[in-house]
Amino acid sequence: MPDPVVVIDGGTITAVGSALPVPDGATVVDLGTATLLPGLIDTHVHLAFDASTDPVGGLAARDDAAALAAMTAAARQAARGGVTTVRDLGDRGYLSLRVRDAAAADPSLPTVVAAGPPITTPGGHCHYLGGAAGTADGVRAAVRERAERGVDIIKIMASGGNLTPGSRPEVSQFGPAELRAAVDEAHRLGLPVTAHAHGTGAIVDALAAGVDGLEHVSFMTADGVDPVPDAVLAAIVSRRVALGLTIGIRPVPGAVLPPGILSRMPLMIAALRRLYEAGAVMTAGTDAGIAPIKPPDVLRWAVAQLGQVGMTPAVALRAATSVAAESCGLGHRKGRLAAGYDADILAVDGDPLQDPAALHRIRAVYVRGMPAGD
Repeated sequence: MPDPVVVIDGGTITAVGSALPVPDGATVVDLGTATLLPGLIDTHVHLAFDASTDPVGGLAARDDAAALAAMTAAARQAARGGVTTVRDLGDRGYLSLRVRDAAAADPSLPTVVAAGPPITTPGGHCHYLGGAAGTADGVRAAVRERAERGVDIIKIMASGGNLTPGSRPEVSQFGPAELRAAVDEAHRLGLPVTAHAHGTGAIVDALAAGVDGLEHVSFMTADGVDPVPDAVLAAIVSRRVALGLTIGIRPVPGAVLPPGILSRMPLMIAALRRLYEAGAVMTAGTDAGIAPIKPPDVLRWAVAQLGQVGMTPAVALRAATSVAAESCGLGHRKGRLAAGYDADILAVDGDPLQDPAALHRIRAVYVRGMPAGD
């Protein structure tokens, strides 16, 4: 759009257009030739992890006060980097809910969608975050506890993962009965469910249980990657299950992916490309916080890297804005520059439709109508 003008009142956009007249009494911010786009939305972050080489140990060394301070700082870094909404899919002690609530009065913080501690098996993946449940009844009770605490979404670990010694990502943790119990109880309470699922068995069981979203979706086996089963592909596409792709890497000198991930990457990308070409709903759920290559604002790098699965720059930007907003239950007020939407605005030098690297040339960020960092 030439000569773009966005009019905001408080934290809400009231008009968007080309060369709109300036309302009487308005404060004018002239950003010159900057491109304006919606603030970015990361559908999978961990504010409690500090993007160090040992994020689990770092969190263990902090008491709740120190952890909350670090999480708040990470959230501010995300906002300054253009990520104006984050969905935290695993914390300790429900601290992400406190960051979420603080954001209501602090324009330096992004909007936070919070899951609290993920539900896992005793000794299972991320058990150190405090969300263990061993039976279907235990899972139901865990869902109720999170609902009572005020979470926005339920996160359940259907498979193991890489951040937990003794856990294997390709191995299922919960069976169909426990996953169904989680979904039934969450939906009864009006909450969506997303499942951490690497192995094909965990993906199949989570889909059968009726989850609303799947994180990672890598189809990992003990030594490789399964092809996407036709029935799984059909279910994901027909039911519009939101897939959070673990994509987004900031270049860090000397940092490399673990060998087991690096060797599987071409097959995992091929599986995701097949899902994308079939019409699956996809967002960038970066797993921000779990390593130095995953800083709080790593989503800026993920947008370009979504091209690996076949997305054009425009489609990739939608995956990180409007599609991500829908996935987080915020499609009515986030992810677009349109009247009635939150005034989350990213201004960059250059055209990200032609050059995704323009996302790193940030001119300004507005979070709910206020400059990020102020």
